[in-house]
Amino acid sequence: MIIHLSSAFEVALTGPGLHPRDIVMPARYFIVSFTSFNEETYTPEFGKNFAVEIKGRSVKNNFCRVWVNTLDRKDGSFIVRYKVYETCLDLKVSIYYKSKPINDYPLTLEGPIQADQCDCPQKDLNLWLNNYECPSSYASIIQDLKPFNNQDMQKQVKMIVDKYHKPESTSFCHYVIKNNQIYRDCYGKHIGFNMFSDNILLSLTRKVVLPDMELVINLGDWPLIHKDSEPLPMFSWCGSVDTMDIVMPTYDITESALENKGRVTLDTLSVQGNVEKKWEDRKPMVFWRGRDSRAERLKLIDIARENPELFNVSLTNFFFYREKEAQYGPKQPHVSFFKFFDYKYQINIDGTVAAYRFPYLLSGGGMVLKQESPYYEHFYSQLREWEHYVPVARDLSDLVEKIHWALKNDDKAHNIAKNGRLFAEENLLPHHIICYHALLFSEWSKRISSEVTIREGMTHVPQPKFECNCTLSLEVNREEL
Repeated sequence: MIIHLSSAFEVALTGPGLHPRDIVMPARYFIVSFTSFNEETYTPEFGKNFAVEIKGRSVKNNFCRVWVNTLDRKDGSFIVRYKVYETCLDLKVSIYYKSKPINDYPLTLEGPIQADQCDCPQKDLNLWLNNYECPSSYASIIQDLKPFNNQDMQKQVKMIVDKYHKPESTSFCHYVIKNNQIYRDCYGKHIGFNMFSDNILLSLTRKVVLPDMELVINLGDWPLIHKDSEPLPMFSWCGSVDTMDIVMPTYDITESALENKGRVTLDTLSVQGNVEKKWEDRKPMVFWRGRDSRAERLKLIDIARENPELFNVSLTNFFFYREKEAQYGPKQPHVSFFKFFDYKYQINIDGTVAAYRFPYLLSGGGMVLKQESPYYEHFYSQLREWEHYVPVARDLSDLVEKIHWALKNDDKAHNIAKNGRLFAEENLLPHHIICYHALLFSEWSKRISSEVTIREGMTHVPQPKFECNCTLSLEVNREEL
C-alpha cells in the first residue's frame, strides 16, 4: 500500500506483518519505505524522526502485550518487528514523523492475532500455504526430490540405519509425523542438534496440519548420500555436488527465523538494521574473522599478509590446525558481525562445509566475494555470479585480482552489493524460511507410498504448553461471513 505523508514525499508499507492473522511468526515484521529517500539522500536526523507505535486489546482486557522494535536501514526504509505475547483481537499501527502521525493512520490489522506459541493449526495445508503467501514451489525442491517416488519408508529407514548408523561419526533422527503429532528415534553419539529439527517441525505443526509422513534428518554438517550409491532419502542442512541429500535451510538460518528476537541476536533482519555506514563511508578492504576450519582460511592469512592494504582478516580460534597457531596467530577476539560492514568487501570462504554466514553477508549490503565450492545451501541455485556476488577461485588464486577489479569499478561493486541485499530481502527472511520447509515437507509427503506408522519406542515430541483460545479464529470468521 502507498500512503501520502505530505506533498514532499510518500511512504509505502510492505511485508507479511501486515497480515498477522494469516501469517503467524515469532516476530512479525513489515517494511516502511519513504519513497523519496534512498541511501544517498538519507541523513541520521531523518532516522531519528521516525517512530512506530502498535497497540491493541486482548481477549481478557483492553491492553494487549506487544513488543515493538524498529530497525533503521539507513536508506529511507525501516523494518518494524513486533511480537505479541497473547491473543490480540485487533492491533492499531501508528506511524509518526517528527512526532506527527502520518495521514490515514492508525492502520488496523485484522485479527484475531495469535501468538506464535499458540497450537492452533489450520486444517487445509494448501489454503494455509496460499494465505501464508508462499510460492507455488521451488525449483531446488523439485530437483532434490526427483530421485524419490513411491517410497517405502519402512524399507528406506532400515537401509539408512544399516548403512549410516556409525555412532562416532554420524548422527541422525528418524521422524514420524502422524495426526500432526511428532515422534522420533535418534541414532548416533552426538544428537543434541535434534533441537533444531524439533523446533521447525513443532513450529509448523502449530500453524498447519501437516500430512502424515516419515523423514530422516541428518544432524551433522556433511551430506551423507553419495551419488554413486543407491538413492536414500536423507534430509540435510548442506548439499554437495557429490551427494544427493535433500537440502533444507540450515539449522542456523532456521533457528534465527524461529527465535527472531528470542535466543538469537543475529538474523537477516537485524543485520539490515544494524549496519552503521553508507557504502561510500566504508573502508575499501576485505574484512573477515573465523576459525581455522579449512586450509584455504590459512591461505587467506598468507594472502592478507602479502597485501595488508587490501585486507583486515584474522583467525579467532585454532582447532583443526593447532600446530600452526604460532605461524598464523595470534588469534584475535571475535568482532560483532555488524562491524563487518564497516568494510566494503566480505569474503565467504568454506568452513567444514559451506559457510553458513552467507545469508547474513548478503543482507549487510557489502560486496561478497564467494569462494567456488562443491558445497551449497538451499538457496544457492537462485544466485547469479557477478549479479549477487563476485566468484573467487577455490584456491583463492584470483582473490587479489578480484579486489583490484572492485576498487577500479566501485559503482559496479556497489550494485552487486545492493543486488545481494535485495536477494536476501526477497528470499532469506524468516517468512521465506518457514515457507521453504512447509513446501519441502508437503512435496515429500506425496512421495511416500507406505503406511506411516509410529514405531515402538519412539519418543513423542510435545508442543510447549501455552494458553490460547483457538476457537476464537473460527468465531471471528463466522461473524465476517
